[in-house]
Order: sequence, then C-alpha cells, then structure tokens
Amino acid sequence: MTLPCRLCFHRCLSTGSSLTAILRLTHLKRWSFEAFSVKAVAQIDSAMQHLRHCQVLTRVLLPSSHSAQQLKNNIPLASACSGLLSLRWGSGSSHQGHNYYSSRGPRFRYVLTGLVAGTGAVLAYGLHHNKAEQAAASVTHTSSLPVYSQEEVTKHSSLDQGVWVTYKGSVYDITDFVAKHPGGDKILLAAGGALEPFWALYAIHGQDHVLEILSEYKVGVLRPEDCKKQEIANSTDPYSTDPPRHPALIVNSLKPFNGEPPPALLTDNYITPSALFFKRNHFPVPQVDPSKYRLQIEGLLGGTISLTLEELKSRFPKHTVTATLQCAGNRRSDMHKAKQVKGLNWGVAAISNATWSGARLRDVLYHYGFDTEVTAKARHVQFEGLDLDVTGTSYGASIPLNKAVSEEGDVLLAYEMNGEDLPKDHGYPVRVIVPGTVGARNVKWLGKIIVSEEESQSHWQQNDYKGFPPGTDWDTVDYKSAPAIQELPVQSAITQPADGSIVDSNMEEVTVKGYAWSGGGREVVRVDVSVDGGKTWHVAEFQNSEEGQKPELSPPPGQAWAWKLWEITIPFPEGAQELELVCKAVDSSYNSQPDTVLPIWNLRGVLNNSWHRVKVKVN
Repeated sequence: MTLPCRLCFHRCLSTGSSLTAILRLTHLKRWSFEAFSVKAVAQIDSAMQHLRHCQVLTRVLLPSSHSAQQLKNNIPLASACSGLLSLRWGSGSSHQGHNYYSSRGPRFRYVLTGLVAGTGAVLAYGLHHNKAEQAAASVTHTSSLPVYSQEEVTKHSSLDQGVWVTYKGSVYDITDFVAKHPGGDKILLAAGGALEPFWALYAIHGQDHVLEILSEYKVGVLRPEDCKKQEIANSTDPYSTDPPRHPALIVNSLKPFNGEPPPALLTDNYITPSALFFKRNHFPVPQVDPSKYRLQIEGLLGGTISLTLEELKSRFPKHTVTATLQCAGNRRSDMHKAKQVKGLNWGVAAISNATWSGARLRDVLYHYGFDTEVTAKARHVQFEGLDLDVTGTSYGASIPLNKAVSEEGDVLLAYEMNGEDLPKDHGYPVRVIVPGTVGARNVKWLGKIIVSEEESQSHWQQNDYKGFPPGTDWDTVDYKSAPAIQELPVQSAITQPADGSIVDSNMEEVTVKGYAWSGGGREVVRVDVSVDGGKTWHVAEFQNSEEGQKPELSPPPGQAWAWKLWEITIPFPEGAQELELVCKAVDSSYNSQPDTVLPIWNLRGVLNNSWHRVKVKVN
C-alpha cells in the first residue's frame, strides 16, 4: 500500500486532539484566519501548496471517478493578501471550486476541509510553540535561505561589518538586536561564531521566548561540514563537575543549577538541612583546591592582601550566626500568574535558614589596615566570586560600607554551614554572609574583597536585582533609575497544606503552617492567618527553634536574622466547601504585606511579598 508522503502524514497527525474542533468549524460558511500574522499565513500557504501536490492524499480523499489532478486544481490556496486569510465555501463565495465542493456532499467537504484547515490551523497555532524549535533546529533542506561557510560568518564580527552568529546549524544577523540585548555588549563576544559556548553558561537563553526572538534574525544555514566541527568544539560540558543534588529539590534551571525544596519539607526544620537549602547558581560550580585558595583584599592602606584559608581560620575568632537567606525572586511564580514576568519560576521555597560560622568581615578589615582614613573615602565593599562566565568575568556584588564594618551587622566570611565545611553548591571554601540582605549580595566562592568609593559595576549589581514600578516595561526600563536591592521587605508564606489539596471535613478544623521573615534585622512580631480569604483573622503561634529544643531568646533589636516558623489550627467556617487560606506578617517596624500582587508587580518578578493565598477543598 502506498502511503502519503512523510511531510503530509506528519502534518495530518499533528492536528491531534484539535481536529474534532476544526471539523466543527468547517460547518461554518466562512472559516476566517484573520487573527494570524503574515508569517503564519505564509506557512499555511506553503502547507496548502504541499497538499495540492501530494498525489497519494488526493487519491485517498477522492473517489476513483475523479482524478488527482482535479483535486489539485480545486484545493483553495491560502491568500496572504493584506495579512488576512479566509477559506470560503457556500453561496457567498466566488471561488472557482465552489460548485465542485457543493456537489461532493457534506461528508467529503467536511473531511477535506478539516484536513486542509486543520493543517493550516495547527501550523499557525504551532508557531508559538515551535518557533523556538525551528530556530534551534539544524536546517538541511532550506531552498529559500543561502548556505554560508564558517569563514563567511566570521567576517561579520563587528557592528561595522554586521554581527552574525550561528546556533544549531542556522545563521543569524543580530546586528539590530545588539543594542537591545539585556546583557549589554557581552553579546559581541559571540560575534562571528557560535552561541552555544556562551549559552552553555547562560542556559536560561534556552527558554522559548529567547529562541523566538532569535528566529526573527535568521538569514541562512551553516555548511554541514562546519556544523560537524562546531559539534565537536561544543562537546565539553562546563557543568560536568557540578556536585550531585538532593532528588527532592524542585529544579527551576539545570544549567546553571537552581532549585528549591518542596514547601512541605521546607518548614519541617527550623535549621534547613544543607542538602535541602535552596540553591541559586549563575555559572558552573568552580572547583577550588583549599590548599591553593587565596582571598584577595584590596583598597586598604596596606595594599593588596592575600589570605589563605588556614590563615582566615587561625588568625580570627570564629563567629556563628543563624541567618535566613532569600532570593529576590522568591514567589515569582505568584507574580507571574498575575501578569507575565521574566526570570526563574521560583515558588515559595527560594528561602532557607542555616547556621553560618567564620570570621567577621569587620575583624579582617580592621586587622589589615582599615581606619578612619579609609572611611573618609570608601562607601562600599565589593565582593567577587570565583565562578566565571566564558569571558572570565566573575559574579560580583557589593554592600554599603557601614553594613560591612558594623559591629551589629554580623557580616561573615563563612567557611562552615550547619557545623560542617561549606558544601560546594553553597560556596566552598569561603562565602560572604550578609544577614538581613538579599541573597544576591551573599557572594559564594569568594575570591576578592574591594573596599571602594563606588559600588560593584557587575551586571548583577547594575542591571539586575532591582525593583521597578508596575508601569515600566522592557522598552522603557532604565536600570540607573533604581537602586540595587539590599534589605528585603517583610515576607510570609504557607507551606502546609498545599494549594489544591483536600482536607477532611470530619476533622472540623485545618492546621496551617508556614514561615515569616523580614530583612534588615527586623523581627517578625506577628503572623495573621485567615481561612475565609481575609474576612476574619487569627494569630499564629511561633516556633523559633528545633522541635523539642528550648526556644531561642528574642534577638537584640536590629539583629533578627533568622526566620520564624509558625503554625495554627483553625475551625472550618460553617458549611464551607472550599477554604481560601491567607497569611500576612508584621515586623518590628510594623511593616506589613500588601494584599495583592498588581500594585507591586515589576517586570523582573522580584520583591513579591503580597499576601500568600492557598485554596483547599473540604471533602
């Protein structure tokens, strides 16, 4: 038996579950594609052309008394005129195939119309989902696009000559995009070459919306022999030496690794086990030999200082702090539900609590020459990590000098976490811990400290981790207009029960658990919980130590670095079939959480501290 050609067979199968709906649409006298873009229309037109020339399909669909040629001549072609496309049947149509379709009866008309319209509709619908795949796919049969050698691509490596790059066998002219690149002119490092080595480090580029943007700049394909050379060159995975991770972690990004524990596990322990502590990496985890480790300190009167790990441990008193770290993007997924944002889709668990031990940054700086003369000039302390991108640029951040040297600031050069050496994912052998400050400033794998007049000029200090008004979009954002995030606002979230879960009505009450924390050392003094969407409120009880242990004393004012876990059991409202659980925290400065997301929405999805809401059903 002769089968339809592979392309038609694939396209017919691709209609899938939507085919039934498409067949229903064919009952209409007019099937309009007016919502499709010109590019979508062009692809549908191509599909129609292919169907007209697939002889096997025409024989399958037509009775033997009608030739395949007759079908070819009568299948209507999609018209891209004025960016609109319509397939018309019925008395209102002037198409030359009208009489033919009318004479064939409804069954044939619906089958053929469903096939033709279905193929076109699925292709158009698939643009959104498949455009990224098309951009990344190697093109082997593209008659409309030229084929370039790597040598030709390499000639386009500057703004004057044009900026060309390759990705998975395709060639792109991104000259016009360079000025729009969120990462600045770093994109020029790939000019004339392949994107893969750079995107291997910034794997977030693999998201659909990034590949869709890239596809708009496609100008050709790369010679097959050059593609093979690139595959060999790109075979080394910079993430191959990353440490293993706990399988319970919810992975938001694999390369670089970013993951959070399930909410139900997050609050099982006041001190988060290191394996379950959320992990936020920007690059591959560096491999550091502790015997060769050197911490550089610049900007002091004594010149540049080089400190070994052993010297750091032996010369300075060991200080221990219990502190919570929270990513600026914690609860971004809730903000994304209200309105689309860009960034890792963190849930409520990009926050964790640990004990950290090491030398006070204050002690180290004063030991090596920090004094009033330095104070008169310096305003910031910069940190640079040993984790690098392909250009050799390290992750960097900075904090205000007064925080760094404050006796109450408790800033640590930490080498232990929860009583053990720092795990590799958490900055081994040394990281900076800045209690009460956003996680982005707690630089891991610390390689350099700079006492400076200006804050860090790194991308993550200047062009990320900043908050903007709800009306700011990617076309109008001005990074210089907003300060870098330092202290975080008051926060709370429900970890149990889970959203969408079912509670037993025979219990007649529900137990709600969660966490609360505030930045800047402000202690959380109250957590209010509601089971009816905020109509009535109940005050939760705190747990600020491990179960069975004596509760920790209230910290000195301004030094409440650790979260508070809370719990409350509340009776069901009478006759309730669904509960909307809500929590909100209040800190020692009487800061509270906003009730909704939209007033604090921002394009990067950071700083979401709106009331946390969870809906559960009563069985």
